Amino acid sequence: MPQISVDYSANLARSFDRMSLGVAINRLAEETIDAKPGSCKTVFRQSELLVVGTSRIPHDGQVFVEFQIFPGRTPEAKAALSEGVLALLAEHLKPQPGVRLFTAVNITDIDRESYRSATAQG
Repeated sequence: MPQISVDYSANLARSFDRMSLGVAINRLAEETIDAKPGSCKTVFRQSELLVVGTSRIPHDGQVFVEFQIFPGRTPEAKAALSEGVLALLAEHLKPQPGVRLFTAVNITDIDRESYRSATAQG
């Protein structure tokens, strides 16, 4: 069930293969938090602008990965997932020379009582 969002700054768009990274992240979720195969959904969203501090010169890039999962995973499993995602980002991202890269992962529990989803096929 994990809903996974990968936000990345525009200057990194040519720095990585999103499909390969998405498959690797989904596989990692299956291995570390026992997500069911086929249940991981990863969306990539390009951010037009990243501003770090007060500099007006865009030399920085950022990738922020957020997992929304149902509760019940141990803190150790969540930490292993976060560390694994950071390792995958380091493996898959090849920023241009001079680009300072910021990466981060956040994992949050979904409220089971209010969460709803639907699947439709056309």
